[in-house]
Amino acid sequence: MDRLDAFHTFVTVAEAGGFSAAARKLRLSPAAVTRSVAALEAELGVQLFRRTTRVVALTEEGSRFLVSARRILADTEASMAGVREMDTALRGNLVVTAPVMFGNLYVAPLLLSFLRSHPEVRARSLLLDRVVDLVAEGVDVAVRIAHLLDSTLRAAKVGAVRRVVVASPGYLAAHGTPERARDLRGHHLIAFAQGEPPREWTFTRGRSTTRVPIDPRLVTNSTETSLRAAMAGRGITRALSYQVASDVRAGRLVVVLPQLEPPPIPVHVVHTAGAEAPARVRAFVDHAVSKLRADERLDADRWLG
Repeated sequence: MDRLDAFHTFVTVAEAGGFSAAARKLRLSPAAVTRSVAALEAELGVQLFRRTTRVVALTEEGSRFLVSARRILADTEASMAGVREMDTALRGNLVVTAPVMFGNLYVAPLLLSFLRSHPEVRARSLLLDRVVDLVAEGVDVAVRIAHLLDSTLRAAKVGAVRRVVVASPGYLAAHGTPERARDLRGHHLIAFAQGEPPREWTFTRGRSTTRVPIDPRLVTNSTETSLRAAMAGRGITRALSYQVASDVRAGRLVVVLPQLEPPPIPVHVVHTAGAEAPARVRAFVDHAVSKLRADERLDADRWLG
């Protein structure tokens, strides 16, 4: 049994959700795919999939092995790519992830300019408002707006952003400008949430934490929607400074309660492979770091110009 082929077949079955779908993708017979996975299970001594007439699902052991198999395949591809890329031309696949709004504003233009300069590179952009496991999900480069906890990542800090409270001039003229955190209770609030609606807004500065109970008039899982609502005069919302920089500069939004802003949040470009990364990954990281560090909107002290 060729282990790499078996690993590739196993990963394909897991990602395709079944043996027949994997066989079509691999251009093999379903029987060949079944034999390959069965041989791998026999060698490992564990069952990787639960099989019924309707469902093929990973077992707990299969889920753990999927992470390892993906890593092995990625390392093998990186090693082979390193040999192929000994000439000056960059080629191969590049997967980049970032938060949705940051990706649309910053990563997409960076990726497009990079592809223009390197026509043999193919790219995939994953814009997700969640932390992506780079190894498990096969991602080369990520932008993270957070204090990094994973010490295994290679990280380059490219800036910092602030968490701010904003409203339109028209709304503030009609309803007044809050001067203290508790003043928010009397205002229409627009909240961002991926899950359950928030019950409070927390403001932390130094060792002081202020919690304000809220009953938002609008809750949305889209930052763009919350900002459009705020600019339309529907209430007060919270956002990151890069998300509202152009609108604040243009006078469409006004920052309120600046005294409650917490310390800036760092922005990093991260990847896992370090100096052993394929040339295309290293080149894109250098390109992204250079461009993002030059952007004033990612300077927490100069984001308003």
